[in-house]
Amino acid sequence: MLGSVSTLPQQPQRSPLGGHMVVCGDDALAQRLAVELRYVYGERVTLVLPPGRDARRPELPLTGRARAAALFGRMSQAMNRNGGNGSAGAPGNGDTNAGVEAVRILEAPEPSDEAFEEAGVESAAALALVYDDDERNIRAALTARRLNPRVRLVIRLYNRKLGQYLETLLDQAAAVAAPGLDPTAPDASTTVLSDADTAAPALAATALTGSSKVIEAEGLLLRAAERTPPEDGRIADPGLCTLALLSSTTHDPAGAEGSDSSGEEGPQLLPDERQVAAATGRGTVVLEAVSQAGPAGPPPRMGGRGAPLSQFFSRRLRWSALGVGLAVLGLAVASTLTTGDDPLHAAYLTLLDLFAMGDPAIGDPLARQVIQLLSGVAGLMLLPLLVAGVLEAFGSLRTASSLRRPPRGLSGHVVLLGLGKIGTRVLVRLRELGIPVVCVEDDPDARGIPVARRLHVPVVLGDVTQEGVLEAAKIQRSRALLALTSIDTTNLEAALYARSVKPDLRVALRLFDDEFATAVYRTLRTAHPQALTRSRSVSHLAAPAFAVAMMGRQILGAIPVERKVMLFAAVEVAGHPQLEGRTVEQAFRAGAWRVLALDATPPEHRRPDLATPAPASPDRPSGLVWDLHPGYVLRPEDRVVIAATRRGLAELLRRRRIVAPRP
Repeated sequence: MLGSVSTLPQQPQRSPLGGHMVVCGDDALAQRLAVELRYVYGERVTLVLPPGRDARRPELPLTGRARAAALFGRMSQAMNRNGGNGSAGAPGNGDTNAGVEAVRILEAPEPSDEAFEEAGVESAAALALVYDDDERNIRAALTARRLNPRVRLVIRLYNRKLGQYLETLLDQAAAVAAPGLDPTAPDASTTVLSDADTAAPALAATALTGSSKVIEAEGLLLRAAERTPPEDGRIADPGLCTLALLSSTTHDPAGAEGSDSSGEEGPQLLPDERQVAAATGRGTVVLEAVSQAGPAGPPPRMGGRGAPLSQFFSRRLRWSALGVGLAVLGLAVASTLTTGDDPLHAAYLTLLDLFAMGDPAIGDPLARQVIQLLSGVAGLMLLPLLVAGVLEAFGSLRTASSLRRPPRGLSGHVVLLGLGKIGTRVLVRLRELGIPVVCVEDDPDARGIPVARRLHVPVVLGDVTQEGVLEAAKIQRSRALLALTSIDTTNLEAALYARSVKPDLRVALRLFDDEFATAVYRTLRTAHPQALTRSRSVSHLAAPAFAVAMMGRQILGAIPVERKVMLFAAVEVAGHPQLEGRTVEQAFRAGAWRVLALDATPPEHRRPDLATPAPASPDRPSGLVWDLHPGYVLRPEDRVVIAATRRGLAELLRRRRIVAPRP
């Protein structure tokens, strides 16, 4: 028997959609994704995991019921406690039934044909492959596409370029295996996502105060900026629209909630005008600007385009060369003044004397003889100088590819701990924003070491728990600490030590366990009330994007707002009674969704996704229209870009399957 089944209480009713969802993975992302699909979207979920054992008794394998309780118990309780806007919690609208079918847990060492058959991939609506190994995900995707050409695939890959090729390949394979299938349709497509790319902007933003969180999609930049409330108590500038009200005060613009699952009052997503007007003294997240994004260029390097001169020649050698040059110039001027010779000829003779190439000045005036002797002395000084310069240049070229050390006067930088998958993406993101970074890594062969070397980012090699490592990274003069290693205790130890060195340091920790993260956040907030502390989980930040991709919608990106997540998605108006036939103002639902833009591209020229702009049409302009009039009536053929909470988008998707589209 490959697996076992366990029952979980307080779940939504079974989805009217015939197919179920299958999630295959081996880490926290698979667990959170299954919870997201079951508790937010009400889908029937089969979770395929590798065999595991109880950490307290490794000789005994975990049963299906024990594994289900371990994976979903605390997370489902936390999601139910959160509830409300944007949090995954107990389903609303009278949708609760304790006797519904549970999440199905299967155990399989590899995603083989037998495992997929047991999980029901042949009849599944969507399959998520979120193993931590790219090669395993690719093999599993090829197998799944062969077994079920119509299944919607969501694949986790770190290699972005390979992911683009894989999407095209799998869609072509689906079109060949199922001739009647349109692989360009969003409900039958292959989506490749990266948890590192999804979480990196949010993690990088935690290092900044009042930062802008940018979503890059189809040549557009959606910038959500955090704004502090005005000192005089007025309403903050709403920008294009207000996306969220933070749970913070004037003194904490980034929000008062540091944990991903705190039981305290959180932020208010997608508020209406009345709520915004009443929320004086609270920070806001606004849609600040929308602009075209140019081609992505390489992130800037710390130290300029090329290698600086100081990297090849030391300061002492440069000063010595300057002294010799000034001496030669002085001798040439003196020769011109004393002998009356032409300046160019005098300089030529001085250089000949300097390199011992000239004839002895026998019979020449005394001044000429003295200058020749001085030139010879200068030549004796030049010889060791040239030898030292050659040796230093060879040594510098040999070590030019080595890691840089933090400069002496560096300050106001971000200390980044860990250069794994997540740390590497965060490093690139910080450098794109022009923020100086110093990395700390104990593995010289870590994934991000070549990236740091290419960007000329200083790296301190050593165990962060050892004394002196953080001091070498200039932690006492830094602006923030990002502890992104994969070990919770290491991140916590580094944060506590950094706070002992600099009590007001901004700290962001990567912590998996939500209860542990909440306890750490509250303790640090109590001990250091003037400092800002954040705890983030990569799987918590990435799971919503993976879940919505499994539902067949195009996700432009996700923006974390404290411990909640706001999604940006492209939605077809047809079949959504909450949108179709309504004005933009009427379609807005506070705390659920807001229409931001209209895709003005004619339907016949519309691309299946918004990754590339559609060609222009003489009858109707192409591109997205952001300044929509509140009275514009949404038509069935329209496609809109919406900002939505997870619960709001889940309601849209569920309602569409239940209610037939209007004629």
